[in-house]
Amino acid sequence: MADTLKRFDILGVKVSAINMEDACSFINEAIIKNKKIYVCVCPVSTIMECYRNKNILKSVNLADLVTPDGMPVVWMGKIKGHNNIRRVYGPDLMLETCKLSQKSGYRNYFYGSTDYCLGKLQNRLKQIFPNLIISGVFSPPFSELFFEEDGRDIEIINQSKSHILWVGLGSPKQDIWMSKFRDKLNVPVIIGVGAAFDFLAGTKIQAPRWIRDSGFEWFFRLITEPKRLWRRYLVDGSLFIYYAARELIFKGF
Repeated sequence: MADTLKRFDILGVKVSAINMEDACSFINEAIIKNKKIYVCVCPVSTIMECYRNKNILKSVNLADLVTPDGMPVVWMGKIKGHNNIRRVYGPDLMLETCKLSQKSGYRNYFYGSTDYCLGKLQNRLKQIFPNLIISGVFSPPFSELFFEEDGRDIEIINQSKSHILWVGLGSPKQDIWMSKFRDKLNVPVIIGVGAAFDFLAGTKIQAPRWIRDSGFEWFFRLITEPKRLWRRYLVDGSLFIYYAARELIFKGF
């Protein structure tokens, strides 16, 4: 396995200096070798959650792969000398991995979101990948960040004999969940993908590709969900710029 994948530090978060091809190769190799891993997708909002909370930071940094899921994260990687880094965005990672799964016969389980969203997600994925094996879906009841273990959920997932478990609980909840239950789950690969379930199901509006690639997806999401996201993008986004710039100035590249 490519255990030598390089990482770089942003405010204490160890982000993998990768592109989509690297990420898919890493995931595929973990399945082939039956090596238990978990993957965190890491936009600016996750970095800021980690900056404020050391438990969240620990959960993210224990991940085997921390993907650069935001253009500011990619730009920081390039500033630090990682020229091959590209954005590994949760919904795109899901599509590419489902393509790989259809080709290789991997079984995919989807955990999180709502029953309505999961139903639409299954239909959408089956339209794109007719031979994709969906080994199960489950919408857990809403709980607070520091939830108690639901052993029945873990048992059902293990009985599905899945190769990939997709977790759509939102960050940082999904990052803590994966860290807490990784050793109890008999699934080679667990991937937390935030709002990817909703974007691919069509229950939330996704920014056009050119906006996502330009670095202005935050603005698109802000105007579509202002009440929920204003603090994340206006407050945390501004703080990220300040702290990241300060880190570069005083600690170097």
